[in-house]
Amino acid sequence: MASPTRQAAALALKESLADVVAGQGADLEDVEISAAGRRTRIRVVVDADAGIDLDAIAAISQAVSAVLDDRDSAATALEVIGSGPYTLEVTSPGVDRPLTLPRHWRRNVSRLVEVTLTDTEGVDSESAGADTSDPGQRDDRLLMGRIVAANDTTVTIDVDGQAQDIPLVSIAHAIVRIEFRRPDEGR
Repeated sequence: MASPTRQAAALALKESLADVVAGQGADLEDVEISAAGRRTRIRVVVDADAGIDLDAIAAISQAVSAVLDDRDSAATALEVIGSGPYTLEVTSPGVDRPLTLPRHWRRNVSRLVEVTLTDTEGVDSESAGADTSDPGQRDDRLLMGRIVAANDTTVTIDVDGQAQDIPLVSIAHAIVRIEFRRPDEGR
């Protein structure tokens, strides 16, 4: 677990790098700072609506590195990494990243998701639950379905052929489920 000092430093660095990443046409998802031997490891996670490719990662890496290396304009970076060496990693989020922001939902339309609700108010009880064969074992807070649409407040998920409109504030946790072959794909 990161120390409170590293967490505060990562937050400060995230704030200072957000505009740099946005200038490259991407969103800054996270900044993590950790020790890597004698170096400081700075991991910058970025994403974009159309996805992120290696060329975009390289351009963002150069822009972030320039900010970190410019000691005159990067007072925050000096506080975070000091004058010692650092390793910079710029990466895209993995598929196991939780869906927490409206843009995460929009970027994953048509993907299969597993959603845990904070409550089941307004959700069809027949489509909720991972296991409907044993009512005693059923969790009405769990949904599995495909994202049909998403906006800033609501996501529509197709659960067994039935569209469910779910307010984002009613979602406790959500992840994309990995599919090796989608049902709508041919062999």
